[in-house]
Amino acid sequence: MAKSTVSALLDTLGPNDFVNIYRYSDTVSELHQCYTKILAQAVPETIRELKTAVWGSEVTGGAANLTGALTTAFEILHRYNRTGQGCQCNQAIAVVGAGGGTAGVKTVFRTWNWPHMPVRIFTYRVGGDAASGHDMKDMACTNKGFHVTINDHSEVRHKVLHLVEVLARPMVMYQTLHPVHWSPVYVGGRSSSLDDDGMGQLMTSVTVPIFDRRNHTQREANLLGVVGTDVPVDQIKKLVPPYKLGVNGYSFMVDNNGHVLYHPDLRPLHTNEEYTETLRPLYSSVDITDVELLVDSDENSRVNLTSLLLDLRHDMIEQREGETEMGVKVAYEGMRRVGTRRQRYFYGPVEGTPYSLAAVLPDGYGMYELQAEQEIKHSPINVTEYFKGDNWKIHPDWVYCEYASTSDQTFSSPEEQLLHFLSRSGRPGWKWMSLRPRALTLHNAHKKQDRDSYYCDKTLVQSLVRDAMVIKELDAHIGHASHHTHPIATLMALLTRQGRFHKFVVTLSFIATRSGLLKWTENVNTSRTADSSEPHFSEKYARAFDSEWYRRAVEHHSIEPESFVFSVPFRDGSEPEDFSGKPTLVLATHAVFVESRGHRAPAAVVGLHFQLDSLARHFLNVTSTCTAGSVCKKTCAGDELDCYILDDNGFIILSEDVSQTGRFFGQVDGTIMDSLVQDRIYKKVTVHDHQGRCPDSRSPFSGASNKLTPMKPLAWLGSYFTNLLTIWYPLLETIHARAHPHAQEELDYEDYETEDMEHEEDVDRDRGTYEIIIDGLGGSEKHEPPLSPGPPREPPREAARSAAVRPCDTSAELFTLQSTRLNAAQPLKGKLTNCHNSGCERPFSVQKIPHSNLILLVVDTLCPCGAKRLDVRAREAGGGRSACRRHPRALPRRRPRACVSYHPEEIEIQSCGRGGRTEPTIFVFSVIVLRILLKFAT
Repeated sequence: MAKSTVSALLDTLGPNDFVNIYRYSDTVSELHQCYTKILAQAVPETIRELKTAVWGSEVTGGAANLTGALTTAFEILHRYNRTGQGCQCNQAIAVVGAGGGTAGVKTVFRTWNWPHMPVRIFTYRVGGDAASGHDMKDMACTNKGFHVTINDHSEVRHKVLHLVEVLARPMVMYQTLHPVHWSPVYVGGRSSSLDDDGMGQLMTSVTVPIFDRRNHTQREANLLGVVGTDVPVDQIKKLVPPYKLGVNGYSFMVDNNGHVLYHPDLRPLHTNEEYTETLRPLYSSVDITDVELLVDSDENSRVNLTSLLLDLRHDMIEQREGETEMGVKVAYEGMRRVGTRRQRYFYGPVEGTPYSLAAVLPDGYGMYELQAEQEIKHSPINVTEYFKGDNWKIHPDWVYCEYASTSDQTFSSPEEQLLHFLSRSGRPGWKWMSLRPRALTLHNAHKKQDRDSYYCDKTLVQSLVRDAMVIKELDAHIGHASHHTHPIATLMALLTRQGRFHKFVVTLSFIATRSGLLKWTENVNTSRTADSSEPHFSEKYARAFDSEWYRRAVEHHSIEPESFVFSVPFRDGSEPEDFSGKPTLVLATHAVFVESRGHRAPAAVVGLHFQLDSLARHFLNVTSTCTAGSVCKKTCAGDELDCYILDDNGFIILSEDVSQTGRFFGQVDGTIMDSLVQDRIYKKVTVHDHQGRCPDSRSPFSGASNKLTPMKPLAWLGSYFTNLLTIWYPLLETIHARAHPHAQEELDYEDYETEDMEHEEDVDRDRGTYEIIIDGLGGSEKHEPPLSPGPPREPPREAARSAAVRPCDTSAELFTLQSTRLNAAQPLKGKLTNCHNSGCERPFSVQKIPHSNLILLVVDTLCPCGAKRLDVRAREAGGGRSACRRHPRALPRRRPRACVSYHPEEIEIQSCGRGGRTEPTIFVFSVIVLRILLKFAT
């Protein structure tokens, strides 16, 4: 039960708190060896480490040296105060145990804490006799703390939270400060998107405390509760429209701890062959340095961060305005591909919140945008004529036009919603309403004109209509591209005519524009059957603007403007053989730029799907014949040569063995791949993933998984209660039962903080004596409390299922083509030597394929060189991801701006604890948990 109490105390902490746990008997020592004479920031990783140490600790004998433990705790608190570390606010020492060893504690208090009592003492008695309980209560009452007796597991969670009520007293007594608290990000309710796939969405909770202002005969300071709301992060992201940032541009937000609220590389959900779709354990505390990967940083980038990124982080947590420029690595396709580019960062504070917002634009093309709109309001024709048919989609996450959330208007798709507003735009009295409507109040919610208020992004809608108009004209005059000067019209006409791709069996051609429009044309001879299990191209790529083929095409344009980017589905060789007869499709894309006054901006990406076997036939025809007038002894059709077409990341587009298509070439012949790297044809780029997950059947927490439920926001509110010194414990369950009607989410959550045991006998009842000494930072956020009021129990020692995981750092060695090394006219030749006992040589040649991201690689097969195997799949980085590895380079943070830790009249409050019946204790397990609650009200 003592372990459960310590675990419950840890659950009350968050990123604004600092904590340590000390074990004491006749000696005093840290419970976790990595936290020696320090206080660790209570991020989920730290809480996980400490909980593991608590549940794995063993019962020790010897006399309880409480005075030594208290002295150690006060020394650390004093050192942190003197040096300005921590958050310089509330401080607390929590003692958990059966009592005993209290002789001499008053001397310690006189030395370190009296008369001003800057450190509060909280005591939690589990077992012991009445005399020891009296001594523990006296410790709490003489140090502005609180004492409780815990007799049953069902009482642990409730009684632990008395700590919050006491810490909130100064703030309640002043009555003037109502701090607003923003929780860390969490996955909550269903998305409101019309294209909702049923998955949870990222949320944050905003809460403020409610005080008791009544006058009482006896002095009290009661915290009545909190009021708050859950805010979908998508609603915040809408305020920074993606189309204004352009392709490969993005925004992100960082809080005072350097943790991202959202970022394109924040990946809370993980899906692969080994794991079901589950939440990553540490997604709520991902630092900005974990997701911005610099190209010029040391490979051990987690330790040796460059000054540019650290300066950006420092300015953002301090909420300063500024801009900077950095080169970054950009991973695609689940860290199988990589690119590099320079980016411009523009950042500033979000007033009234702990956040800073950054807008990131690619250097060069990202600094310009195409401004082309079609006026709608006074258009002589009905603009809905440009959106006929069912072969078009718009970006489902972008806000073109929308009604207020209280409107009775409903739509089945984003396209239906768009057509509705386009029809309205042609009627008399239409107004754009480009300012978002204010939130409704009780006074105006009944008015229909207020309920039906709407918002329209005039620039985005008119840009969309302009793009649709150009494509419509193209459809009408497809055979006369020369009559049109618009680059999109010209290029699409060329694509669909018998030109560059006439030898291939094209199944679908498409265009995706900067306004979020996707339009496609299918080849009637190759259209899919009605019973096809594969999703249609438009279903897979409704968010075409965000797709990797769109982003890669635009990025590749700066390398070779006239080229197409080719790609095929990835394979690693472990897939079962496909007997369905479905042809493999090649995706070819090309970015369309518009130039004005020497500046170029991306307008669209055009492309097509064609069958791989048609490309293979053409490839074999070309490589199996000699050029006119020449005599060649070897061709790709013979056994002497192996011929491959590789893309710019080293993946096989085509080879004589069709089963190799989509595989990384290093898996087929790593020896040649190494030579290509040594000859600087490909460059090796190491990419780190600090959000990785690795299988772990030994983790004591990995098996404790439960369904993600709407009670997760309760954890954040509960954390606010503790961290912001504002708690509303009696009403928690009622509030969240009403606020979150969805009873079951279909996501498994690897909840490493849940103590879920099947047998109560596995718990050491009343056998432990813990002393918890806390010195923490402000605004603690409570992480993932149990979802039911059942007794907390020791986590299982073995994983419950194969999907059990633990946080880890992973890295992958990826490759990118160095096009400047190759000449399309002349091949680059090389050879392998000394790779076989016979002394034979293995020549190879590489040639750039014009107007593409491809190369032709021809390898001599007669010399039997041993082929090594390379792999681009991510693997766990050496050294693991432990607290010992993370702490030495603790990154700076900004303390929340408000702190209320003292009121001169608090001494008049008499309430300081409750007693209870006692039960005998069998063993004495003495642990001192140093928890320094330097609490801030944010």
